[in-house]
Amino acid sequence: MAEDINISEDVDLSSLAIPDNTFVQEAVDQYEKRIYDLQQLLEISRSLCSTLEYSTLIESILYTSMCQMHVTGAGIFVLDEMDSNSYNLSSNHTGIDLDPSITYSIPTTSPIIRAIFRNNQTFTVQQIKELLPKGTDIKEIESLHPTLIVPLFHKNRMNGFLVLGERLDIGEGVEYTSYDKDQILSIASLAAVAINNAALLEKSSTDMMTHLKLKYYFFNMLTDKLDLAISQKQPIAVLMFDIDFFKKFNDTWGHACGDYVLKSVAKILKQNTRAQDTASRYGGEEFTIMLPNTTKEDAMSVAERIRKQIEDNDFVYEDQHMKVTISIGCAVYDSTYNHVDSPKILVEQADKALYVSKRSGRNRVTFADDEVINSTEVPQ
Repeated sequence: MAEDINISEDVDLSSLAIPDNTFVQEAVDQYEKRIYDLQQLLEISRSLCSTLEYSTLIESILYTSMCQMHVTGAGIFVLDEMDSNSYNLSSNHTGIDLDPSITYSIPTTSPIIRAIFRNNQTFTVQQIKELLPKGTDIKEIESLHPTLIVPLFHKNRMNGFLVLGERLDIGEGVEYTSYDKDQILSIASLAAVAINNAALLEKSSTDMMTHLKLKYYFFNMLTDKLDLAISQKQPIAVLMFDIDFFKKFNDTWGHACGDYVLKSVAKILKQNTRAQDTASRYGGEEFTIMLPNTTKEDAMSVAERIRKQIEDNDFVYEDQHMKVTISIGCAVYDSTYNHVDSPKILVEQADKALYVSKRSGRNRVTFADDEVINSTEVPQ
């Protein structure tokens, strides 16, 4: 039988204490952080993949990257045109200072792009330099002073790449850990899928010749914006444009000349729209622009500016200088005097005003006032 063990009162019991549990707590904290980060990635995925409006999506990607990586700014180079052969920064940045002497556009054939494409990983500027032939100019990236460059891959295609600005001290220094890099690569992967989805919508809703929106997309956007304008008692304007005597360009110089005129006019329209506006090719030689939160005075000012720019522009096709003018109709929903409740009615009002411009000698802007709206003459 085992003897009873007697512990005398003078024995030091501290030697029997439970070992320090700091290591265990650190492991628990790490797992909790990973669970939290996975939840964050799930929310980011839901947010990005539910955003199909391209400019809104790019903005969301930038702010998500900044918040998750604790940086003061971010930019994204993307193939922002359907037939683009270069990655462009354009206005796709926030919190980053640009050098006005640099055009932030990198051809798809650039060795910089090839180096990033071959390695689906994050890069510092120095790491990219080491992958390139000696003396390769990378001013488009280097001038941004990025702390990290992150490719956006989807199905073996690079949709663009992120540049992350100065990193904030988050208590553990400003260096990116391997875990940080894995996280931003995961975000970049989600962003690439979202950009691809938005690009597909962009292609399906865009006129291939003019790169303006199609009529059905314009009506969908106008429906949403008019509902918002009505609920918030804000004005919203619609401009309708028709190229004067367009048939003569086709008949005199051929359909290729007509296409040139359409594309040139569309370009001027696009240059005169804000990010929140929607310009569309309504059909044939007709165009529309929706101007949210825009009063009659401002809408008429925009219309007159466009009319004057087109009138003064030198249209040159195969060394032939041509005069192009447009007629414009303007209609505005305003809760104080125009109580339309459907996009169809608002467009019809703009169309009536356009008809008055054409009937009155063309190359002018007409506002859809009560007399125009109540006219029984049908636009041709």
